[in-house]
This record gives sequence, structure tokens and C-alpha cells, in this order.
Amino acid sequence: MNAPVQLDHAEIAATTPLDKLDVSDPALFRDDVWYPYFRRLRRDAPVHYCAESMFGPYWSITTYKDIVQAELAHKVFSSDSSLGGITIRDRQKDLRLPMFIAMDPPRHDEQRKAVQPIVAPGNLAKLEHIIRARVCEILDELPRNETFNWVDKVSIELTVSMLATLFDLPQEDRRKLSYWSDCATALPMPGGIIENEAQREAAFAEMLAYFTTLWNARVNAEPRPDLVSMLAHAPATRDMSPREFMGNLVLLIVGGNDTTRNSISGGMLFLNQFPEEYAKLRANPALIETMVPEIIRYQTPLSHMRRTATADVEFAGQKIRAGDKVVMWYISGNRDDTAIEEPDRFIIDRPRPRQHLSFGFGIHRCVGNRLAEMQLKILWEEILKRFDRIEVVGPEQRVYSTFVHGITELPVRIPG
Repeated sequence: MNAPVQLDHAEIAATTPLDKLDVSDPALFRDDVWYPYFRRLRRDAPVHYCAESMFGPYWSITTYKDIVQAELAHKVFSSDSSLGGITIRDRQKDLRLPMFIAMDPPRHDEQRKAVQPIVAPGNLAKLEHIIRARVCEILDELPRNETFNWVDKVSIELTVSMLATLFDLPQEDRRKLSYWSDCATALPMPGGIIENEAQREAAFAEMLAYFTTLWNARVNAEPRPDLVSMLAHAPATRDMSPREFMGNLVLLIVGGNDTTRNSISGGMLFLNQFPEEYAKLRANPALIETMVPEIIRYQTPLSHMRRTATADVEFAGQKIRAGDKVVMWYISGNRDDTAIEEPDRFIIDRPRPRQHLSFGFGIHRCVGNRLAEMQLKILWEEILKRFDRIEVVGPEQRVYSTFVHGITELPVRIPG
């Protein structure tokens, strides 16, 4: 039997005619071979039009500077769900979900304010003790001298446990959150998490029914410091339609689960890929402070955000037409060597480590960024107290997705 042909992606990226380059193929991210394609675009066509893809025609914005400019131009580059929303993949108009990240001002600003108190400094201080207790419990139960999936036992477990706390729902229901999150972001495919849009809608209906019960209990009670109560009592969100409530639930679940989950997985992988950085960390645990944002940059948990042009506009020398799909590739901006020194290296004591695009920029910058960083910081503090090292012992498995830049399996072993 012949061995599979190994594609030379650097060669393909360098020789494919520019008008035929399509960086939206989910296989590029599943196989972790996206680097040379974006390097070529940043150099030769930083604002690039792809006429044909599985997601239809789209523009790519690939440099750090241009992504920042596009984020700031929210009057001409709209996030609104009615125009297509925030992902490259279009959904049927009747299946689109309104949510505050997929809104433009002023509705965006009003609804975002409804959940802002969850990440206020005072609340983060209270959450820190809960996070640390959960982290200690999870780490203390990990097996020694046997291979296990870090993603399942640590990355997912910690994030859904914290998300259940933020929603104030029973911990025994926490895995429902990761299931709904996966259903929300998965591409329909045979044998996949969902095989068609009807299955996704069925999962959403189950989620809506679950949270409507919580809403009904909390809307008539005194306001409490959990996400459902905040939505139920805030003037901008208390009269939401069921579809809009569903959309904001998807946003909060995916935002609170996928991004942190995949940064926890990525951090473990990167320290094993760069053993000199792992040694540096063990010698000086104070480097956790700068390592955490570097993990988030290097992983880039969401590969892109999409906008839709509301008018004809010239942007970075290109004529973008009203109605065109515009994709800001955070994953590319985070590897732009004109903005970040040695961007393809994982450097845990990098100067200015927060200079990255993983949380977006401008009005849509991730509302939970400090909470995500705090979870990673506490996790690594407690790992270093317990384990000299944790070894990655096999290849990782990645998500087949153009949007979520994720890891599904990471086999590890704790010696001892």
C-alpha cells in the first residue's frame, strides 16, 4: 500500500496564483498548515479577494495594521446578524441568530453593558477563589504515569465548571455547555457533531428550553450576580425575543468556553514544542504573567471575525463593494512580523505580550478577556506547584473549522 503523499504547503502557497488562493479551507486549520498561505497574503495581497470558496466570495484582511483599521471602521464594516453576522459561513436568513457581538451600535453597546458586571474587578476578585478551588480539585485528580486526554480532563472540565458558575446552574449540568458550544460552531458534516442544520437547531431548542426555566425563576426574583439574572433584569435585554435570548446564550457559552478551553490546550502543547520556554518557566514561575497573553496570541482561539460592507469603500487600496463579505484573520495578524517581533516563536517573556488580536479590537473587544487570562494564570500557578513537567506524548487532533481554532485531543502523561 502506498504511503500518503505529503503536500509541500510552502510550495503550494508560493506558487498558487493569487486569485486562486483560498485561506478559508477548514482542512488548513485541522492539519495546522495555514502559516505559509497567510504569509504569502500578508506579503503580496494584504487585502485579498477570493471569488470562489465553500463559503462563497470573500475579502481577506491579513495584516495587524489593516485588521485594527477594519475593526475601527464599524460604521462601514457591519457585524449585524441580519447582514451575515461575524463568521465567514452564512446561515439561512431565518436561522440567523441576533446576539450583541453581531450587532452594531447603539444596540451592541446597550446589550454588552448588561453582562459587563460579571467581569467587573470586584466580581473577578470573588471568582478567583472559586477558580483556584476548581483548578486544585481537577489537578489533584489527574492520573500519574498513564496517558490521558488533557483537553477532556483539564481544558473542558475547568472551562465548563467556571461557565456553570457564571450562569449559576448545577455543576452536574456543566457538560451540556460544552455540547451546546460545539453544536453552535461545528460545520455540518457526515459523522460530525452535527450532520445538518436541523440538528443544530434541535440542540439550540434544547438549550433555550433549559435556560428559559432559569430565566423564569430569576426574572421575578431579586437581581443576582449571574449571567441569566443580569440579562433578565437589564433594560436592554429583559424584553428580548426567544431567538435573541438564544443568540446571546450561544455568544456567552462559546465565548466563555471555546476560547479559554483552546488556550489551556494550546499552552500545554506550546511548552512541549518549545522545551527551552518550559525550562524558563520552571526556573521562574513569575513568568506566568507574560506567558498567559503569549499563549492566547500563539493559539488565537478564534481564527477570524467577519464583517459585511454597508457601502462601497476603498480600503488599503482595494475597492470593496456594499454587501461584500470581509474577513479579518486574527490568526494572520498575530503572526505579522511588521507588528510583532519573531511572531512564529512562542516566547513566554515577550515584551508587550498583550499586543495581539485574539480578543479583537475596538468596540467588539472580548468582554471576558480578563477572566480568560485569570483562569490560565491560576491553572499554571497550580500546575507548577504540583508537577515538575507534563509531557505531550502523541500528536494533537485539531478542529475541522475555519472559525474555532481548537484542539480536540492532546495526549499527555505526568511522570511520577
